[in-house]
Amino acid sequence: MQALGFHHLAIQARDVERVAAFYRVVLGLAEVKRWHRDDGSLRSVWVSVGGESGFLAIEHLPEGVNVPDGALGPSMIALRIAPAARRAIEVELAAHGVPIVKQTGWTLYVRDPEGTLVGLSHHPFDAP
Repeated sequence: MQALGFHHLAIQARDVERVAAFYRVVLGLAEVKRWHRDDGSLRSVWVSVGGESGFLAIEHLPEGVNVPDGALGPSMIALRIAPAARRAIEVELAAHGVPIVKQTGWTLYVRDPEGTLVGLSHHPFDAP
């Protein structure tokens, strides 16, 4: 078997609307599709990660389902940014009240509203 590339990453969220808004409004990802259950409740929101690269699926974790901290979900979602855009992205994050929790020469790290670590990376290219 040979994988053909990234397809999608799913993360679980208690408040799908709030988490999806973070990815749309703060990170500028376009909403691709919404999925609803038979009863009409929101099950999932998919957002594009750019081009044909795949998508991020934000899946509803129902109330009452207990998940130990760190037991499910990704340890980090990394999205590609342009090196020249790094400073403007730092300013935009600050304008949205999103703190940078860590940074390296190539990557800014923030957290979504439910704590998932998001890397905004231009590795291996240095910022100007």
